[in-house]
Amino acid sequence: MRTFRILLAFLALAIPAVVFGQIGIRVAIGPPALPMYDQPICPGDGYLWTPGYWAYDDSVSDYYWVPGTWVQAPEEGFLWTPGYWGWGDGGYFFNDGYWGLDVGFYGGINYGFGYWGGGYDGGRWNNGHFFYNSSFNNLHDGNFRNVYNENVDHGSNSSRVSYNGGTGGISARPTSAQEAAVNQRHTPAVAAQTEHAQAARANPEQRAGVNHGNPAIAATARPTEAGDRATTNKTSETGAGGEAHAAKTPIHPNDLPLISRPAAVNSGNAKADRNYEQKQDKLIAKQTQERQQLQQKQDAEHQQKQNANNAKLEQKHQQQTQQLQQRHTSQQQSLQSHQPQARASGGSSGGGGRK
Repeated sequence: MRTFRILLAFLALAIPAVVFGQIGIRVAIGPPALPMYDQPICPGDGYLWTPGYWAYDDSVSDYYWVPGTWVQAPEEGFLWTPGYWGWGDGGYFFNDGYWGLDVGFYGGINYGFGYWGGGYDGGRWNNGHFFYNSSFNNLHDGNFRNVYNENVDHGSNSSRVSYNGGTGGISARPTSAQEAAVNQRHTPAVAAQTEHAQAARANPEQRAGVNHGNPAIAATARPTEAGDRATTNKTSETGAGGEAHAAKTPIHPNDLPLISRPAAVNSGNAKADRNYEQKQDKLIAKQTQERQQLQQKQDAEHQQKQNANNAKLEQKHQQQTQQLQQRHTSQQQSLQSHQPQARASGGSSGGGGRK
């Protein structure tokens, strides 16, 4: 794929009211068409389908496919509004998706599986439970308590165009209800979705320049499988039950991997290195304590609510654990960005540097 011309700039123009958030890059060429793929079997009650989409990696100047996946909603009653690419000011910007009580505008893109371009027909909430429309979800005769069948016809919108506006783009505009949705209370993608997108970015086979619009992994049963090259959409590489192997999603802090200590630094400044190591020790001790406190809190809730809805409680604990893990990762990245750097050698002009 030809190299895209990227104009790096933060948005100086007013952001339309229908936009929840935009990435800070403008891409000269729109994303590829949406690939055709099958939806994996829903893992269980409480999971909502979040469709796949093309994201952009400016470090390699290429689009990459973030697979569609099943995700648990962060709150009862919340639905997912997919992100979308839109044209503006001479380039394409990505408008972030979000969770909210209503599905807002997502560019009129036909992502399929209930996301037909102007709303969502894949299911609905009722009395604290999510009801699945079997016409748009792969339930595979699973043990789902809340199911209905409604085949909604929105015409012959079979377009696979993945962006709004610009040359050849979808021409849809938001309705008043969709404009109102963005002003309601909502939250951004949960930690599992963020990690899922990062895993896709790290997998070269997901890049459009490599797969030519047909990604190796188009959809997964759960988030983060996009980084596993052994997980594909091919039947021959699935398990005996027909489902792709999925990594266990942490529910409690005890399920998280041990906090790893970054490699020691040797900048040539012993005092600065020692100070940095002390900060690392302090941060690891603090994060370990926060894990223990959250684990104790969750254990107490299990004891207090033995007869309550266990699935609902586990969903709450999973969200708490993911938020804790995301915060700890951000703290570690922030500290590492300030680690002592090796002093430049004044007399050296030769090679040996990292390319």
